[in-house]
Amino acid sequence: MIRAIVGANWGDEGKGKLTDVLAEHSDLVVRFQGGANAGHTIINQYGKFALHLMPSGIFHPEVMNIIGPGVALDPIAFLNELDSVLGRDIPHPRLCISDRAQVLMDFHVLLDTLEEERLGKRKFGSTKSGIAPFYSDKFAKVGIQVCQMLDKDLLHERLVNSLEKKNVLLQHLYHHAPLNADELTEKYYALGQRLKPWVQDTTWLLHDAVKSGKSILLEGQLGALRDPDHGIYPYTTSSSPLAGYGSVGAGVPPWAITQVIAVTKAYSSSVGTGVFPSCITGEEAEELRKRGGDAGEYGAKTGRPRDVGWFDAVATRHGCLVQGATDVAMTNLDVLSYLDEIPVCVAYELEGERIHHFPATPALQQVKPVYEIFKGWKTDIRGETDYNRLPQACRDYVERIEGMLGTPITILSTGPHREEICYREAVK
Repeated sequence: MIRAIVGANWGDEGKGKLTDVLAEHSDLVVRFQGGANAGHTIINQYGKFALHLMPSGIFHPEVMNIIGPGVALDPIAFLNELDSVLGRDIPHPRLCISDRAQVLMDFHVLLDTLEEERLGKRKFGSTKSGIAPFYSDKFAKVGIQVCQMLDKDLLHERLVNSLEKKNVLLQHLYHHAPLNADELTEKYYALGQRLKPWVQDTTWLLHDAVKSGKSILLEGQLGALRDPDHGIYPYTTSSSPLAGYGSVGAGVPPWAITQVIAVTKAYSSSVGTGVFPSCITGEEAEELRKRGGDAGEYGAKTGRPRDVGWFDAVATRHGCLVQGATDVAMTNLDVLSYLDEIPVCVAYELEGERIHHFPATPALQQVKPVYEIFKGWKTDIRGETDYNRLPQACRDYVERIEGMLGTPITILSTGPHREEICYREAVK
């Protein structure tokens, strides 16, 4: 059985905690897309961690953690993250890296940074982690796979080819010194030798696991609204965070993915540039931001304050739709306990007409949120694990949203720690 844990919104929904929790009942956990440009915050018996490349199953010693071929692997970030985790007395996790994963290099970060600076006010809010230049290279077929790092001559040949156009851009568009293929070959060949113990053909490994009836968990990064095809383009990421891409980015048969858990917060948040209809500002926003989770609403990767707003049923329904969600997990429900009344965006108004679908970006930029006010529960629910013991107003909030989404909300997170979770029904 394969489950996918993916985001229903703009990212930062709390997927890391859910993966950490459900990894306990899994044999393998697979990161299938993205890179070190976002983070999953996890709090467990070992402490608090912000993982950027490591699959969120690494805290379970019996689980095999796989970085799939769809991931943008920054070898320096990977090795630093592994050292950081091991430095906190975590047992060495079971890890492997797909030999087909492609390598995010220093020059991808450089090009990302220089382009954001060049764009100025027109920038896309990049984390400057090199993701867009990386995926540009991948689909232009000048990228470098992990297996190619292990052959020094082949690596040099690939780098010479890759740098040919880049050096023209660096010198004549960005007024930057050119890059040297010989130096980069030495650096990345040495990094390849350090990665070598974990590199293998993970496609065969996963297909064998499927045949053997193993339990596999696919872990997505960011959320549906950052998808370049179905999200708020061009304010998106450069890979697909949809469960449908999990088959490609992990290397598993699509028919084997039997459960898709779309994660959403009990309110909305977004880090980075983009369209966010239910965004709130001022003191109201700052209060919600401060209360949002164990460390407030700040990006796990960037530390930037997240934009926050009320739950957007239109955007989340769209996210569940394109994810093909079978279940919804709602996180940070306890955060709303301070409110007398809780607005929920139930529709948009566009050119005087009320709509219930999530339009493409040009129209989305013109919508106004239509709110319905829900009664708050004004009771601390942190750590509650029995749904029937939640206040009636809290259950009403969950069940009304469930009706708007058209997808069952089966998991509720009532705090940031691993054990602070409430199941409305058994996870399939």
